[in-house]
Amino acid sequence: MEFRAESRFLRVSPQKARLVLDLIKGRRVEEARNILMFTKKRVAVPVGKLLQSAIDNANFLSTEKNIDVDLDRLYVKHAVANDAPRMKRIRPAPMGRAYRYVRRLAHIELVLAEKGKAAEAVATVVGEEKAPVRAKAPAKKKAHAKKSAGASKKKATAKK
Repeated sequence: MEFRAESRFLRVSPQKARLVLDLIKGRRVEEARNILMFTKKRVAVPVGKLLQSAIDNANFLSTEKNIDVDLDRLYVKHAVANDAPRMKRIRPAPMGRAYRYVRRLAHIELVLAEKGKAAEAVATVVGEEKAPVRAKAPAKKKAHAKKSAGASKKKATAKK
């Protein structure tokens, strides 16, 4: 089961947000919290709040909707920062001119999942493992031989 949280129109560049999100991808929730707590980047605070929101979403579903979720086994499955609409601004320049610049915004999406749920279903015992059955390749040579036989008949009729 996956649990999402999303923050939209965050006043930070997506490139800077990706630096922090790359630190927590694939980490357990407690480890991700500690990393965000000691990261000096400004965007670490909103990402920490977003992580807490995703944890609260998982907790809500486990209590209210009776979905079996072990909060200790959650990890950050997916964390991405996408571009949001940019704000165009104008700065005064010398001799009555104006320079345009862009303030970038980001949409941040965080997905948590439970570690080991999907892996248990896929796991197999080594002794029970079967070798993959390979299908025989289609007889290309026969098809090619028929083609060449037909071509030789055409040549024979052309010579007569």
